[in-house]
Formats: sequence, C-alpha cells, structure tokens
Amino acid sequence: MKTPPIVTAQEWEAHRQALLVKEKELTRAKDALAAERRRMPWLEVTKPYTFDTASGPKSLLDLFEGRRQLIVYRAFMDPGVHGWPDHGCKGCSMVADQVAHPSHLHNRDTTLAFVSRGTQPELERIKARMGWSLIPWHTITDDFDTDFGVNEWHGTNAFIREGDQVYRTYFINNRGDESMGGTWSYLDITALGRQETWEDSPEGYPQTPPYQWWTWHDEPTT
Repeated sequence: MKTPPIVTAQEWEAHRQALLVKEKELTRAKDALAAERRRMPWLEVTKPYTFDTASGPKSLLDLFEGRRQLIVYRAFMDPGVHGWPDHGCKGCSMVADQVAHPSHLHNRDTTLAFVSRGTQPELERIKARMGWSLIPWHTITDDFDTDFGVNEWHGTNAFIREGDQVYRTYFINNRGDESMGGTWSYLDITALGRQETWEDSPEGYPQTPPYQWWTWHDEPTT
C-alpha cells in the first residue's frame, strides 16, 4: 500500500478545510435534489395489492399503519436466494442491519416496511436470528414487485396517501439503496421530506423547526 504524505498538523488542517468546501457543496446539491423530489408528480396506485403480515392479510393502504407516508424496501428473503433458508440476500441483509430506529420516521408521519416472497414463518425465523425485530416485514402475494420495479433487483419505493388513495412518489435502487437506513436518508426520498422549516418545500407542506420533533426513541412524540 502506497500511503499519502505525512504532514504537519497545520498542513493536515489546510487539506481538510479545502476538502470541506467541496463537501459543503455536495451537501447543498443533495438538499437541492431532495427539494426536486418533493416536487415530483405523483402516480396514482389503482391496482389492489395484498400482503401476508404477522397479523394477517393486509392491503398496501394497511401497511401505512395510519400514517401519511410509506417507504417499502423490497428485500430478497426468498426461496432460491443464496443462503436460503438460513439467510437471504447478503446485500439486503446489510441494508436491514443498518436501519435506524423506526420511531423517528413515525414522528414524521412515515412508516417503513420491508417486503419479500418468503413466508411469514420463514421471515420471522430469519428476523429473530438476525435481530431485525423492529422492522415490519411482509410477504408479497401478487405482482407488487413486478409492478414497482423490484422483481429482479432490490429497491425502495416511497408512497403517500390522501385519505384512502395511495400514490407512488419516488423510487430508488441499485447503488442508491446503499445510503438507505438512516432516518435522514429515508425522509429525503419522501414527498414531504424532513418536514423542517429550513427546507425548500412547496407552499403548505408540513414543516416544524429542527430539534422540535427530535426525541429519544423510547419516548416518541407521536
């Protein structure tokens, strides 16, 4: 391994400050992209979908659990996947490993769910083994994966509801899924965003000051 130069503390800080300029530019660019996502048109979901869940069959609307937004990650915990039946896809497992506590999404009126084609007993067994107890993990029973671009590869779809009508608002896959797992990365792909007052959002979107809704995960605000 050819290492970089060894420098003084002053030289190191100068290099760090030069890189920080570019990092701040990237942060602002990411904020601008998230603002564009909040202005994406919505696609009406007209087809009914049914999932097997830990508490019985549920519709896509049911997966919202009464909240305004829903994020669905298609994980390949399916028969025939490498590692089955003890495990599912290694990459999908790494995504599950890095998911933040869902209560923070709930505080922004957003539900996160994972879906796969494994049966509920199979998924519950793998969840228990891997320590994924906080992730709602449902079984696909129809064409949901094909219709939303996740039948041959993993991906994350974002939805919003107006009453009982569901709309698809965004989709990300491939390397885009690498950044998923944190509260902020999930909120940044939703139609409503982080819902904080500093964000560039359309008029009338829900927004509160930063920190106001932040809390300990054992004392959720909603």
